[in-house]
Amino acid sequence: MFAPHLAAFRIPTDRKQAALRIANLSGRLVLLSGDRALDVERASDGRFESDPQSVYARWDELTRWAADQDASLGSAFEARDLGPAVPRPPQVFAIGLNYASHAGESGLSVPENPMVFTKFVSSFAGAETEVELTGSTVDWEVELVAVIAAGGRDIAEDDAWSHVAGLTVGQDISDRTVQFWGDPAQFSLGKSLRGFAPIGPAVVTLDEIDAVADRDDLAIGCTLTRADGTTELLQSGRTRDMIFSVPSLIARLSALVELLPGDVIFTGTPDGVGLGRNPRVYLEAGQTVTSEIEALGSIRQHFVAKA
Repeated sequence: MFAPHLAAFRIPTDRKQAALRIANLSGRLVLLSGDRALDVERASDGRFESDPQSVYARWDELTRWAADQDASLGSAFEARDLGPAVPRPPQVFAIGLNYASHAGESGLSVPENPMVFTKFVSSFAGAETEVELTGSTVDWEVELVAVIAAGGRDIAEDDAWSHVAGLTVGQDISDRTVQFWGDPAQFSLGKSLRGFAPIGPAVVTLDEIDAVADRDDLAIGCTLTRADGTTELLQSGRTRDMIFSVPSLIARLSALVELLPGDVIFTGTPDGVGLGRNPRVYLEAGQTVTSEIEALGSIRQHFVAKA
């Protein structure tokens, strides 16, 4: 069984290509290698901007340049300074009920088409953050997040991976009371409160992933650490169990809307959320959730009482 580590994040250091982990350090574009970060604007003598969002419009150029860099020569950094790996995506697509096990625990049918909502960009947060509980029904949902490089319309499923910049770890934190205010549910509002969309620690390029794992079959899970130090594995699954794979989602979404460079897709969560338990269980002040995906690293959110 996959059991996430309790460290804030984990970045392999034994391969030269580890430089192709692209992140947001205190609002600046960096390449990560272990506990070191190489500032892209400075290392490129201004060839590339410092803005972490700007990289996706020049993705191929940036990755060619980055392949020749040694990010281990960068400066040491702290996980708490890692902002959202993609800070201001032009579009955010979030997919509901994309694992049959999660649909089952929710008491809902497996969808024939992707169930799509959004998370507003103001909810985005970084790898190691403090999140204020907005009520007594705040829930966790670990998710694989795909980041778009080359956008477009009518992208063929067989060609979809070539449009992906990389993958990262996300948490679709949800206030279930707000989510189910009425009928129909307020999915986007209930999942877009302050700090409710942490993603990181970095956007990991596909060649990085392929060297150590199967991009279509990654272990995914999250662990709860209580205030007394005890832990509990909350979710454990594999991305191969997604109903709609990353290529399928890109094909289906682009058949309807234009995908743009820097868009993100939250691809859904496996079973194990608090809403699906009997009795239901929700997050409490003093607890920490660590979310991890194989080959990508992990993120950590500490929950505090509402001020």
